[in-house]
Amino acid sequence: MSEMLDAWPVLPVILILGSEISLPLPKLDQEWNDTINALESENENRIREIYILYATNSRLERFAAAMQKPFPELTHLTVRGAGDLVPVLPDSFLGGSTPRLRELELMGIPFPSMPKLLLSANGLVILDLTDIPDSGYISPDAMATALTAVTKLKTLHLQFRSPRPRPDRASRPLPPPTRFVLPALTELFFRGVYEYLEDLLARIDPPLLQDLYISFFMDLNFDVPQLHWLIGHAEEFKAFDRAKVSISEDSIELLLDRQMQVLNHQGLLRLEINCKVLDWQLSSLAQVCSSSFPLISALEELEICEYLYLSPPPWKGVAENAQWLELLDPFTALKNLYLMDNAPVHVCNALLELSGERITEVLPALQNIFLYDGLSWEGPRKAIKTFVAARRRSRRPVSVHRGLGSLRWEDVTEDLASGDS
Repeated sequence: MSEMLDAWPVLPVILILGSEISLPLPKLDQEWNDTINALESENENRIREIYILYATNSRLERFAAAMQKPFPELTHLTVRGAGDLVPVLPDSFLGGSTPRLRELELMGIPFPSMPKLLLSANGLVILDLTDIPDSGYISPDAMATALTAVTKLKTLHLQFRSPRPRPDRASRPLPPPTRFVLPALTELFFRGVYEYLEDLLARIDPPLLQDLYISFFMDLNFDVPQLHWLIGHAEEFKAFDRAKVSISEDSIELLLDRQMQVLNHQGLLRLEINCKVLDWQLSSLAQVCSSSFPLISALEELEICEYLYLSPPPWKGVAENAQWLELLDPFTALKNLYLMDNAPVHVCNALLELSGERITEVLPALQNIFLYDGLSWEGPRKAIKTFVAARRRSRRPVSVHRGLGSLRWEDVTEDLASGDS
């Protein structure tokens, strides 16, 4: 390999090793040896991009050993592990300096001293740390300090494999009096415990943020004032006018975006809570989307989808009507409510529980309910009929539209008001 590189013209070198397509073991071994030989040669000034995909633990050890020197021209580095117990990258990885690095992606690779490396990565644009194992934990304070050096960063992915370890409350340093501005950051993806994100957001300010994806591990109590601050502070989010709540077997998700997307821009806010029990899903999302949650009180359109085809699994559980109402409470400006899949029966039964002043306190601006019940129209019919009648008596009439497929709707308001036919 060294002789071949010496024979070539002095051109930039890109090293790519591995793919999801399995190769015969001898051929894969030869490719791996060629790659390591290239890294160990005296051609580090020519290597611009390195992609190591789905490497085994023993091979990653060889790779880490070959990378303990500076690669001054390196602009892209991707390393993806194939096992759960991959070796920890040492402090001397890349010689502790990456002046021209623009994209860094580590998937399943522990690198606790990564913040130290970032202090030299002044040109970094994309930082993707995905599936971070426990052995690669980086404190939010250390991460925030490292981010102060990468002022050109546009995309940040920070996703932990498990909820452990959590930030130590006793030893957590106080946040600085002012946040450090990340002037170029437009995309933030986070997966982990909410305490970590809160500590991180207390230290950074991304004024140009356009896309935010948050995936929390389940917790009994969510206290997220820093997340609320971030959402309320981002100018791009203030144009959002619709929301969608999606309930699946493993998680509940809130998606906020705008009906009319700006050309070449798909800004969105996605908040997911990983949990398998329905009542915990609803109560957790209701905690995060409390009355202090920015944007919620101004949204005029909400869609709720419950993707539990046929019948819920035994562990899913049944949510109390009060939990559904708690989820709906913050949507005080909502005009159009779309209920899809299994949601019509559950939400309509919850609305049936309303009486007295609560009939107009919950969703006070509601004008239309769109019911698309893929199982049966009769399920939500009785409950929604009672709710419509109560809203009429309270002089807050609501029209009901039944889905006919292909997003076609039939106004059944008068049919519900006329009788049981």
